Amino acid sequence: MTTSGAPSEPAEFRDAVASLHDATVRREIEIGSIRPPQRLAPYSYALGVEVSPPDDGDASKVPTDSSGSAFGRLVLLYDPAGQEAWNGTFRLVAFIQAEVEAALAADPLLPQVAWTWLSEALRVPDGTTESTPPLGKDEPAVRALGGTVTATTSVRYGDIAGPPQAHQLELRASWTATGNNLAPHLEAFCEVVASAAGLPPAGVTALGSVQFS
Repeated sequence: MTTSGAPSEPAEFRDAVASLHDATVRREIEIGSIRPPQRLAPYSYALGVEVSPPDDGDASKVPTDSSGSAFGRLVLLYDPAGQEAWNGTFRLVAFIQAEVEAALAADPLLPQVAWTWLSEALRVPDGTTESTPPLGKDEPAVRALGGTVTATTSVRYGDIAGPPQAHQLELRASWTATGNNLAPHLEAFCEVVASAAGLPPAGVTALGSVQFS
């Protein structure tokens, strides 16, 4: 089941989805609603996130995949009955893919660095799987964090468009959110996308000004 904010959906789920619109992100980050995967949970919602120049295109229209330097998907799963593996009712599933330079792709520490981006953004201490209280209202509360990081090199041959070699970083992760205020989780996810894209520190813009498609 996907969501459109229908009244028939549980209020807790609708509140969680609405809270995503309260997130604050960098102006280089474009966000749009995408079709979530099916059959993973009774209720689901998904966002596509892409790094683009501030003045490039309509921020409400982000494809599921992208040819940009970095993009990601954040999927919200909700099961009112809870799932034992989740240790909760809300599960967030994240995917990030970014083009990286050859020297960075060859660094054996790259996966560890990328995982540190995520764990620090989620306020999860190194070597643990959940955030440590006390947490402020603007910090994500996380349980059961897990995932993988992969650095790959693709070599193109023959009549295939693109550079002879391409180097990519992929991060896949999931975690349980405690409570239904998910704005801090989306903000943390966008921090990681920005880091993967190699963006320098910059200002932020209110996500509420973006009209989701």
